[in-house]
Amino acid sequence: MATTAARADYRDSGLEFPPGFTFGSATAAYQVEGAANEDGRGPSIWDTFSRTPGKVWNGDTGDVACDHYHRWESDLDLMGELGLGAYRFSIAWPRILPSGRGEVNRRGVDFYSRLVDGLLERGIRPVATLYHWDLPQALEDEGGWTARSTADAFEDYARIMGEALGDRVHTWTTLNEPWCSAYLGYGQGGHAPGRHEPASALAAVHHLNLAHGRAVQALRATSTGSPEYSITLNFHVLRPGGEGAAEAMRRADALANRAFTHPLLRREYPADLLDDTKSVTDWSFVRDGDLATINQPIDVLGVNYYSTATVRAWDGVSPRQMNDGHKGDAGGTAWPGSDQVLEFIQQPGPYTAMGWNIAPEGLEELLVSLSEQFPGQPLMVTENGAAFDDVVSADGSVPDPERLDYLRRHLTAAHRALQRGVDLRGYFVWSLLDNFEWGYGYAKRFGIVRVDFDTLERTVKDSGRWFAELAKTRRIPT
Repeated sequence: MATTAARADYRDSGLEFPPGFTFGSATAAYQVEGAANEDGRGPSIWDTFSRTPGKVWNGDTGDVACDHYHRWESDLDLMGELGLGAYRFSIAWPRILPSGRGEVNRRGVDFYSRLVDGLLERGIRPVATLYHWDLPQALEDEGGWTARSTADAFEDYARIMGEALGDRVHTWTTLNEPWCSAYLGYGQGGHAPGRHEPASALAAVHHLNLAHGRAVQALRATSTGSPEYSITLNFHVLRPGGEGAAEAMRRADALANRAFTHPLLRREYPADLLDDTKSVTDWSFVRDGDLATINQPIDVLGVNYYSTATVRAWDGVSPRQMNDGHKGDAGGTAWPGSDQVLEFIQQPGPYTAMGWNIAPEGLEELLVSLSEQFPGQPLMVTENGAAFDDVVSADGSVPDPERLDYLRRHLTAAHRALQRGVDLRGYFVWSLLDNFEWGYGYAKRFGIVRVDFDTLERTVKDSGRWFAELAKTRRIPT
């Protein structure tokens, strides 16, 4: 029996997950593959963005990353040694269609076909994400996600991948964190393509939602196996931060959470979202029939969670910054599409190396809330993890007690959600490998496996060995 103190800090012991619960890990193509200019791959918006001076720490790019493109077989062997039940990877759209549409690059398709076969040979279920932020640059040149034609192109891309891999993929995920693609890419500018256009960010929200619905239809029409269908969202778990907090939380929830969940799962955009944003856009980009297309039945809703965010109305004095989607930055934020400026308050620690607060109770709260809002909708934690400044020991091992403790506490939170009746199907740790962490370049390490970015050597960290024991026994190790 866990003590009161243990329950309060989410360090319960002896917890066992049910049979069939999936333990996996996740990566993204641009963050791990490298081979940016090989085998017919075209440029993506992240190739362009990372090569733009001042956009990424130290001028880092994903040109080599973890070199997974050449090391995929040994990486799959490593996954097998860790006992992973599933691997969530993303397919690089520009590796399949270098210009975003048109002629298919067979070498790109063949790479992912080999990857899927290799996973199945090792008893690991392939979970394939069609879009993890690497839009072909040619499509961005035509307007990117602000243009409806990008959703058209995405539907064609989904059809191609369904025909190629739909006999073997276990789960199709259409989009990863469209919040980031829309708001950080087109509103705040901290992610590729780096635009600062609030109205464009809202158009991108809709076209990403539409692309999801179109892709699910295309995948269902072409997949000859019996895959499951999904989308992964990053949710803002909000806390009040003082005067004006209730209204700030409502507005943030509408823009960050309900702008996606409601069209996806309820066939509507929330009325308060439309009212909040009427000074920015009239939403004329939403056409008759779009919401029906978006509202496709999905087998599982992917949930990404890292930390909470505390908000209030901006005081008019603090520096204005943008929340990055996983934590709250101090400073006023004119969220794209909102006529009220929100302030994200620095939260109590402890923090990860990203400066994100560690709050396992937020994961339990989120899972329970989603279960209550959308009864009958199965959930999957598709990303959860932490960056810390790992140090290699003299014997070559990588002890990472802070990450291990983070995972223990958040898996406890997931287990508590299960006990409260949440239909939670699994948990994917972010990430398998240290990798290119977007605007932070190679400065932040999330992996349960260390990558030496000079030699590209892999070393399983203590947290990786701990997670392997969990995957083997389904019991949270002591």
